[in-house]
Amino acid sequence: MTGVKKVPLRKCTGCGQMKNKKELVRVIRTPEEEILIDTTGRKNGRGAYLCNSPECLGKAKKSKGLERSLKVPIPTQVYEALEGRLREMNGD
Repeated sequence: MTGVKKVPLRKCTGCGQMKNKKELVRVIRTPEEEILIDTTGRKNGRGAYLCNSPECLGKAKKSKGLERSLKVPIPTQVYEALEGRLREMNGD
């Protein structure tokens, strides 16, 4: 009996689209209250997902979607660092 492997879907906190987990970037809040980009997708902490684009990060910032998902207020410098990191990952 061969089963079809289920593809995990996650919702982008910026645009709200459901996408394959591997297409999205995971942002986590660690137990030490740090906000980080989880490149492995396996780090310990509360996670939220974003499309791999600064535009979705901007939408998440405007709607406070990332703050709601991580259940913590996010300072402006963290958003700036995340935006820089996303641009790095995209090769801009």
